[in-house]
Amino acid sequence: MIAAYIQVLRKYAVFNGRANRSEYWWFVLMNLVIMAILFAISLTVHEAFIFVLAVYALGMFIPGLAVTVRRLHDSGKSAWWLLIYLVPFGGIVLIIFMLLGSDYENEYGPIHE
Repeated sequence: MIAAYIQVLRKYAVFNGRANRSEYWWFVLMNLVIMAILFAISLTVHEAFIFVLAVYALGMFIPGLAVTVRRLHDSGKSAWWLLIYLVPFGGIVLIIFMLLGSDYENEYGPIHE
């Protein structure tokens, strides 16, 4: 769990290659937990602590985008599919793409890099 999170952070801005489902979803889960903890602290300790949450969220934007692109590559899709967010309910389609299994080998390389 923590290893997948750290692996994504090590590939901070790597938009090529592939990321399997577990790497992507463990990163998403850890991000949600950390952000919930920071939000809870900002509510209980001091409202100014929300600044820390905002800095964390901004810092995780690039790795989150990169792991999403690599996850799309893993299922054989182009990163251009991220633009589906601009369509109403397009986020649901993207979540379904994130749940799809891996292609054994595609234009983005073999399944085990």
